[in-house]
Amino acid sequence: MRTDRDAMEYDVVIVGGGPAGLSAAIRVKQQAEKVGQEVSVCLLEKGSEIGAHILSGAVIETRALAELFPDWQERGAPLHTPAAEDRFLWLSEGGASKLPTPPQMSNHGNYIVSLGNFCRWLGEQAEALGVEIYPGFAAAEVLYHEDGSVKGVATGDLGLGKDGQPGPNFQPGMELHARQTIFAEGCRGSLTRELFERFNLRDGADPQTYGIGIKELWEIDPAKHQPGLIVHTVGWPLTTDTYGGSFLYHLENNLVAVGFVIGLDYKNPWLSPFEEFQRYKTHPSIRGFFEGGRRISYGARALSEGGYQSLPKLTFPGGLLIGDTAGFLNVPKIKGTHMAMQSAILAADGVLAALADESSREAVAYPAALKQSWLHDELYRVRNIRPAFKWGLLGGLAYGAIDTFLFRGKAPWTMAQHDDHTQIGDKAAYPKIAYPKPDGVLTFDRLSSVFLSATNHEEHQPCHLRLKDETVPISVNYAKYGAPETRYCPAGVYEILGEEEGNPRLQINGQNCLHCKTCDIKDPTQNIVWTVPEGGGGPNYPNM
Repeated sequence: MRTDRDAMEYDVVIVGGGPAGLSAAIRVKQQAEKVGQEVSVCLLEKGSEIGAHILSGAVIETRALAELFPDWQERGAPLHTPAAEDRFLWLSEGGASKLPTPPQMSNHGNYIVSLGNFCRWLGEQAEALGVEIYPGFAAAEVLYHEDGSVKGVATGDLGLGKDGQPGPNFQPGMELHARQTIFAEGCRGSLTRELFERFNLRDGADPQTYGIGIKELWEIDPAKHQPGLIVHTVGWPLTTDTYGGSFLYHLENNLVAVGFVIGLDYKNPWLSPFEEFQRYKTHPSIRGFFEGGRRISYGARALSEGGYQSLPKLTFPGGLLIGDTAGFLNVPKIKGTHMAMQSAILAADGVLAALADESSREAVAYPAALKQSWLHDELYRVRNIRPAFKWGLLGGLAYGAIDTFLFRGKAPWTMAQHDDHTQIGDKAAYPKIAYPKPDGVLTFDRLSSVFLSATNHEEHQPCHLRLKDETVPISVNYAKYGAPETRYCPAGVYEILGEEEGNPRLQINGQNCLHCKTCDIKDPTQNIVWTVPEGGGGPNYPNM
């Protein structure tokens, strides 16, 4: 452990300024205030501001929000567009058929929101309660006591050169020590991954599985805007053996959020999630929404899809996991915000109980309360629906109906799941996919898309995308799988150069990285490791 870093002491340190981290901070302060207790809370956010890295559809269910703030409407929470109409479509290449909306996808009583703006509002509520929020500071290291329990975290060093050595503007990171550290890093958290291994948190759990969500925000022709309209599709452009589908949400002010989610257990190494999304927008039933409009923002993020059977052990001495970093997301409902917030509420109560009990370093009341909550019941009831899509789109939809209506989520079995990176196939076993060139009006290329995300990283820092073995990208990924990282990355980070000269080599354009974590998940040899860059780097999403 380095000795040249300053340290700050808190009762609670929270890593991540998403819905889970902010809700935990708020709940700790609220409950402590009720009993007249002083509890110091610090929250770190690697984005340049709260909400900068937040990306989701998003339709929000207000159940957990109402528990946190029963008067959320009077407080001015930015939930401006009530869900009005649900449409669920099956797309063929040239047509669309309306399907019955599954009960989990009914959005009556929900709101279409910008999750980034919602988090900015939560941040204001947290600061008003006395939470210290530090945006632009990336938690880069977990700190431990001599007995092995978590002591806190350290932020990353600033001013390192590409060689990893201190430059002229070097500033060492800061240590933040806490009695309890709450990890709310979002999907595939880099510190969480270390905690899984150190405390064997995944023992007895299935592997976590993931999807990649790619999203654009459009300003459309007012004549075509229908506030509250929610459209989901399955089918084209994906083949029936690939899990995925689209969302299209009409917000306020002529804004439409449109996106595509593809399960990262897809097998064809030639598939490009980004290109599939662009192709989707050209469908006759979809393109009319966007003709005459303009695209104003773009982003991408992985999401945890494993559900109930992939939940890890949530607590360990000195800390705990909440939100999407633990895997709280209801895939059939296509929602995770209410689950992330509820896990945070339960965790905060558990943290306060642990702080009051000097004999315990572990917030054991949290998982105990979780098992008695609606959150556990909701996740348990849908546990088999996502895994059933191993039988393809038709088989998955059929099983989902049987599980929902016949077994009511209580079938006497639980389906197993497998690591996504093991599912990709040999390049020779699958046909190449010919994607059309972008027209720059409805469909776009990666680089112009990344520009709209306002992504930026300090260019002189070491690359935060690390290779365990620098020979593997060519000797294995290129040779066997056709360099799938050049297609599954939605930001053009990975390029193969020198192919025409017979000397292929991988170039990593870390400056483009959207922090989606797809490479860390889907790389077939698990050779790519995503680490945090300098704080403040990455996308700066407005209204996403």
